[in-house]
Amino acid sequence: MTSTEYFIVVIVLLVFIVIFQISKASEYVSVLKGEKKAFEQNNRINGFLMLVFLVVGLAAAWWCNKVLYDKTLLGVPAASDHGENIDTMLWITLAITGFVFLVTQVLLFWFAYRYQASEKRKALYYPHNNKLELLWTVIPALTLTVLVAFGLYYWFKMTGDPPKTAVEVEITGHQFGWEYRYPGKDNVLGRQHYKLVDASKNNPLGQDWNDVANHDDLHPSEMHLVVNKPVKLIIRSQDVIHDVGLPHFRLKMDAVPGIPTTLWFTPKYTTEEMKKITGNENFVYEIACDQMCGVGHYSMRGVIVVDTQEEYDTWLAGQKPQFLTAHPNGVVPAPKPAAAEAAGAQEPEEKPVALAEEH
Repeated sequence: MTSTEYFIVVIVLLVFIVIFQISKASEYVSVLKGEKKAFEQNNRINGFLMLVFLVVGLAAAWWCNKVLYDKTLLGVPAASDHGENIDTMLWITLAITGFVFLVTQVLLFWFAYRYQASEKRKALYYPHNNKLELLWTVIPALTLTVLVAFGLYYWFKMTGDPPKTAVEVEITGHQFGWEYRYPGKDNVLGRQHYKLVDASKNNPLGQDWNDVANHDDLHPSEMHLVVNKPVKLIIRSQDVIHDVGLPHFRLKMDAVPGIPTTLWFTPKYTTEEMKKITGNENFVYEIACDQMCGVGHYSMRGVIVVDTQEEYDTWLAGQKPQFLTAHPNGVVPAPKPAAAEAAGAQEPEEKPVALAEEH
């Protein structure tokens, strides 16, 4: 929406407010002058307008849902097994709250019309009823308890131990981007230390190169997963709290500095299948940061590609271990003694390190 359109909307709202205030002032003046007929007439008009507002409001809500539904995530099937359960819970919640909303709103506006002020009827003062109080306290409490119980069940399920066949993938957030790490053929992620983080030395994750398990770890530019194969995400943060948001998989998990968190799920559709399902040739699975993390928060967008097993194997075989990117000659420089470093001594000779089997 352009600034001109915003300006027009503001003007329309101001005109509406002015007209409303003028009408209310006129009503109050009529009452003060003792013009009962004018008051009763305005009261009937207001009661009728309440019914109009009810009908127009519900019709507008239905129309907006019809027009915009396909543009929401609800119009796209959940792309993970856990996501299907989350969608089921969401639909149950919407059904319950939607029913309550519809009943209460209809009664609210109908009562405003049906029981408008009249000399033929006197308001009844009804301050308390134990049965009603118990009814509208116990029923919502039980309903919410059931919904929360199902939520906790699925939460512990997706944050618990994954199947033994699950692939481990580490994802690390920082201002403002994501880093991914895969274990090599040893299926072990090497040690890390925050003091070793140095992007200028091709070590953005602080991998300890003296740990042989790091020598075959991969550091790709995007995340690749295998369809119908469980994956366990090990989630980290290097600075502030981020959040790994996976909207198409209906999952999310905080990335907390110093405290690794985990999440597992099984992708149901490849990227190519989702392109056909959504009718969008440019569809991609996105990783969003769902926690405000600074001025560049909007730019924290990652990409997940869900492959078949054959496509994944081909992609994996083309990845180069990060160790070889940081040390093309395959050796780790020996640490420089502190005394020699202070005196500006030359670098000691590099010592070779046994490499793990390459991909």
